[in-house]
Amino acid sequence: MGYALNRPMVLEEAVTTPDGAGGYSQSWSGLGTLWCELRAGSASERRGLIAPEGRMLFRIYLRAAPQGSPQRPRPDQRLREGARVFTILAVSEADASGAYLVCHAREEVPA
Repeated sequence: MGYALNRPMVLEEAVTTPDGAGGYSQSWSGLGTLWCELRAGSASERRGLIAPEGRMLFRIYLRAAPQGSPQRPRPDQRLREGARVFTILAVSEADASGAYLVCHAREEVPA
C-alpha cells in the first residue's frame, strides 16, 4: 500500500529550561521536516465546563526511520503543520515490510 506523503510537517521535541526563579519553562525545538500523509481517525465528544468539547484523533503516515534515529517520532514529541499542532500518542509500523510508520496523534486546539 502506498501513501501520499505530500504534507511537510516539522517534528518537534520539548525543551525545558530553568526560569531563574526555581521553576522551569517549556518550549519546542524543531528537529527537521518529515513528509507525511494525514488521515482523520476517530472523534468523540465530552462534556466541557461551558459547552461540549470535541476531540479528534489522526493517523499520520511517514517513511520509517530506525529506532534511535532523530527522524523517528516518539510519543513525547509532536508534529506541526503551520499553525496546526499534533501531539504524538503512539508510533508503530504501518506495513508488514516496516517501510512506513504511523503516528497516532491528537490535534491540539489553542485555548
